[in-house]
Amino acid sequence: MHPIRQRVLIIEDEQDVTDLLARQLAKAEFEAVTAFNGEAGITAAREEKPALIILDLMLPKMSGLEVCRVLKSNDETRHIPIIMLTAKAEEVDRIVGLEFGADDYVTKPFSPREVVLRVQAILRRGDNRPAEKHLSAGDILIDLQRHDVRVAGRAVDLTAIEFKLLSTLLQRRGRVQARDRLLNDVWGYEAAIDTRTVDTHVRRLREKLGKRGDLIETVRGFGYRFRER
Repeated sequence: MHPIRQRVLIIEDEQDVTDLLARQLAKAEFEAVTAFNGEAGITAAREEKPALIILDLMLPKMSGLEVCRVLKSNDETRHIPIIMLTAKAEEVDRIVGLEFGADDYVTKPFSPREVVLRVQAILRRGDNRPAEKHLSAGDILIDLQRHDVRVAGRAVDLTAIEFKLLSTLLQRRGRVQARDRLLNDVWGYEAAIDTRTVDTHVRRLREKLGKRGDLIETVRGFGYRFRER
């Protein structure tokens, strides 16, 4: 009896890219389903109930950003992890996508093997639950079970990755965390695929924390450290 394969939805309008990803996913024992525009992608996400979605930002009829926003605002689909496919010039869209709740991004041209590694990493970490209930540093309070972050009593809306990144840095406060270690511990990547991913998320996290963002220090040439007060 064959094990049930996890389903991955590819929302991408370029047939050759879709076929390439579908073949690589099949080799890794995933079942790939496809949609070629944004509206069809939203319908497929609701009907197919995939374990993860690979979403191109440049789509006909509805942009990938709008698709991401719709999926993350709907109770049926908000829990589904999303990896965005973006062109290198689309940094603003990439940041907006992360704000909407996308879990990761890959820039084109990309290695299909890299995409599959990221899919596997995200799905591996999905079932991890923190043992502690609360973390705090000064007026930053993290409720790990409720997935809630407050700064001086003000709620801060973080994506899943930003939440895990902040929790990890705070748990290890005072200790320098190398970028490749953060990629492994937060994203689940076993190799340093692209350390710019860490830098992008740290930048967004600092902005969301406001004045408390300076508690996350850059240690030049190494990585980041949550400063002890």
